[in-house]
Amino acid sequence: MKFGLTPWRPASVSSWEPFEEMRRMQERLNRLFGEEGTRSEMMDIDTLTPLVDIKEKDNNIIVTTDLPGVEKKDINIDIRDNKVWISANTHKESKEEKEGYLMRERTYSKFARAFSLPSAVKEGEANAKLEDGVLTITLPKSEIEEKHRIMIE
Repeated sequence: MKFGLTPWRPASVSSWEPFEEMRRMQERLNRLFGEEGTRSEMMDIDTLTPLVDIKEKDNNIIVTTDLPGVEKKDINIDIRDNKVWISANTHKESKEEKEGYLMRERTYSKFARAFSLPSAVKEGEANAKLEDGVLTITLPKSEIEEKHRIMIE
């Protein structure tokens, strides 16, 4: 072969996997925006990721998200290190009996979302309410500590 070129061989061609590429891109974006480590074993392909609204009002950060069909007892909210993890599981069962047959349907859904907060909060003073499928979490902001300048001798 002239000029040191390597001949093309079909075996050396790798196949492009678009879903794997999207997963890697999501991981890079999470690292870029400080969301690393937010995926967990419960956040798989069947987990719904609800949209979240975050706003600052007075001395609070207010987080709202839609969790349709979810009951209070099925929601978990964890706040630590200025991050919020929301997860919920739902289970519905319906039964219909007509002449000659019985139809029973079961539906399971998982919701999970994790995100960083825009400022420090008082984790122990947070409260949440669920009204008509909308979860609202109110997080009081922490007072910013005054920085102390250290003089060098």
